[in-house]
Amino acid sequence: MSKQPPIPPLDLPQARRTGATGGSGALHGITPANSNTRVSAAVLPPRASGDAATTGRSAGNLGLNSDRMRAAMVQRLRAQGITDDAVLRAMNDIPRHRFVDEALASRAYEDAALPIGFGQTISQPWVVAHMIALGMAGKTPRRVLEVGAGCGYQAAVLSQLVREVHTIERMRGLYDLARANLAGPTYRNIRLVYGDGMAGLPKAAPFDMIIVAAAGLTIPDALLQQLARGGRLVAPEGATQQRLVVIERTGPQQWRRQELEAVRFVPLKPGIQS
Repeated sequence: MSKQPPIPPLDLPQARRTGATGGSGALHGITPANSNTRVSAAVLPPRASGDAATTGRSAGNLGLNSDRMRAAMVQRLRAQGITDDAVLRAMNDIPRHRFVDEALASRAYEDAALPIGFGQTISQPWVVAHMIALGMAGKTPRRVLEVGAGCGYQAAVLSQLVREVHTIERMRGLYDLARANLAGPTYRNIRLVYGDGMAGLPKAAPFDMIIVAAAGLTIPDALLQQLARGGRLVAPEGATQQRLVVIERTGPQQWRRQELEAVRFVPLKPGIQS
């Protein structure tokens, strides 16, 4: 693997800090209930006695409430600083409750990450919207790579915004879950691959945008090399102290980067898991 050259700062107007900072040790104890979120986000609250798990309400019969709850989520995202109307429309169009377990369907539109099994999470709605908006700011990406398909939700949102979505998942159980969730003509522009996300998809490169849904100690060089010139990579970076970073390719072997909010993501791992 070639040595990654120094990456100077990226001047991205929409990329701003929110004031969220993690103190010493703030990111220890990452679990499916507190990962794939910004550090300042509220911890998933305890389940109330009258929620879906105890009343029998499920994803299938969330029904009439889902549109209203999703609209409220979008309004909250706007209030939290997400201003890209296309991203907000896509968040409103995709039914997040269909990508989580039925027992959690009534919580799908909370401002929180939720467990999806296999020790992984569906990212906090703000994180999904923010990362996509950062990648798209002032640009019109056509081909996008997502590293870490999870349950397929973020790929579904991306499918409403770009022509081609390539998403890769290293865990066989999650790959099967995403494949089931993304079946049908609505998501025909998504290509789901079972493989090593750290290696990317060189045969499908270059990509106008790459979004990574897990945190590595550094950004894999393979992913940087698969960015198109002018393309952006958005990813968490770090171990116990993580930051969201945006990297833009400016030349054959030149990139610029900017560090943003403190975040908390599950770790990025190599290889595949059957």
